[in-house]
Amino acid sequence: MDVYCSKQHVNNETNRFCTQCGEPLPLAVGQVVDNRYRIVRHLGQGGFGRTYLAEDLKESQQKCVLKEFAPQVEEQDLEKAKELFEREASVLKNLHHPQIPRFHASLQVQLSNKDFFFLVQDYVEGDNYWDLLESRTDQGQTFSEQEVVKLLQQMLPILSYIHSVNVVHRDLSPDNIILRHSDQLPVLIDFGGVKQLPASKGFWFTQLGGIRTILGKKGYAPEEQLRQGKAFPSSDLYSLAVTALVLLTGQEPQKLYDSYQGNWRWGEQIKVSPKIEAVLKKMVSYKPSERYQKADDVLKDLQFYKGATKPINTQMTKLKTMIVAPGGKRVKTLVGKFRNKTQMAAQALPLPVWLRPFAVSLITTSVIVLTLAGTWAVVNAVFHAVTSISLPTISLPTIPKGSKGSNPPEKPTTSNQENRGNQIIRRRQELEIPEVFFTKMVDRKFYTKNPDAKGRTLTGNSEDTALRNEWFAIAQDVLNQLDQANLSRSARRKLGSYSARDYDNWRQQAQAGQLGNYTIDQLNKDTNKKFDRLFPGERRNNEKLDKQTLGQIWYALAADQVSKVESAN
Repeated sequence: MDVYCSKQHVNNETNRFCTQCGEPLPLAVGQVVDNRYRIVRHLGQGGFGRTYLAEDLKESQQKCVLKEFAPQVEEQDLEKAKELFEREASVLKNLHHPQIPRFHASLQVQLSNKDFFFLVQDYVEGDNYWDLLESRTDQGQTFSEQEVVKLLQQMLPILSYIHSVNVVHRDLSPDNIILRHSDQLPVLIDFGGVKQLPASKGFWFTQLGGIRTILGKKGYAPEEQLRQGKAFPSSDLYSLAVTALVLLTGQEPQKLYDSYQGNWRWGEQIKVSPKIEAVLKKMVSYKPSERYQKADDVLKDLQFYKGATKPINTQMTKLKTMIVAPGGKRVKTLVGKFRNKTQMAAQALPLPVWLRPFAVSLITTSVIVLTLAGTWAVVNAVFHAVTSISLPTISLPTIPKGSKGSNPPEKPTTSNQENRGNQIIRRRQELEIPEVFFTKMVDRKFYTKNPDAKGRTLTGNSEDTALRNEWFAIAQDVLNQLDQANLSRSARRKLGSYSARDYDNWRQQAQAGQLGNYTIDQLNKDTNKKFDRLFPGERRNNEKLDKQTLGQIWYALAADQVSKVESAN
């Protein structure tokens, strides 16, 4: 059976490292390690190896995490690697906190005549905060200030504990915090970067083959850690604060930090209440000496915040109301606090596109999100009925005339616009295509053809008629393409939700023989062939498919192909 590295290089199943790039190859699903731990699926991958969900055959098939330690080092450095592994294991053995996965065992196993090291820990059922954030940003939302403060209040005691035993995590980020399903508490995972602090130095770093190994994610780790390998308790506090800023804004750290000015973008991308801003500013101070030195000190300064009392898994508080428009038509609304933001999320609005996105100003910080499609006249009636809302005037760039000097289409009547929009909505609903995904697909093609219109709002005025007509035409084309794809109902309904995890699962199924003789390479070829028929030239002209639009269709085609192969076996 063939085995593939993450770059899709083909290897024999007996290999433990890729013969082309040297990357450690994944263990096969079903393989038993140390005559005890059976691999269920691949969970993730880092610089020192992979992590797997496994079953403990000696503990009633209890689920656990098997963390492989397989650094790519020369033979002469293997002893040093083993020493590092044992050091990490000894640290983890002594960590006992309800929000840290429990350590089970450390293993040294020979595979293909080479030594491999594994750590065994509790498996935490839940979602990491990066996945939670992605789910929200897909809906035009992020974490509220209240939720982030609550997370800080629940994470700081964990850091206080590990720092009290002279341990620094050094790799704190949204993907290393899991929201545990059982009790809705955050759990700190992946202690691969954990290092014990010698009291005399205040920091510790790894050295293999004369090269210092610096641990920590760029953007999340402070400068002293990335440049010098130093790690203090305040380094973890820095990373926790950056994590909070990412959850608040939905932006990566690099977009929140002005590297030229050496400042975080407070008041621009980062908008929080003054007291919370003061706490976070101190946590992300450039100099370690200017930060909080203890997690308990941060907790003390957060005591004033009384708003963070609700469970961290709840989404932004939403108050459902009904606004009755003239003529008896009712439009359902959602009212939620967006932390002083007044920008509407485009994908949350199933309205004619010229209403999307638009901004509204309210007396409070709440925002009205219309969730039923309707005509401009109906929407106007609703807005006139709510006196606290005012629509801003937004101007568009002049639409150029065609090359032959043709005049733009005549302004359609409200009835024609409504009929055309309703036809698109009905057809999308009949195909059960998720609205957020569909809107992104249409907008992608629309803004590619009309780059000058990007970021602008299409109004219901006559000067925007041509652009509105073009959006409708593109929407019809997208629906036709999706219809021609002959996707199954389940594949269509999942559009917008596929991820690399799905591909990893298919690869593992193929490696385990669950798809018969069908390989992941065959899946790639078959899917590419179908995709190219639907979208000629897209793969050739784009180095990487957009994961939120065309990439989703590729995954859907692959999912149906896997289902077809499964049915045949």
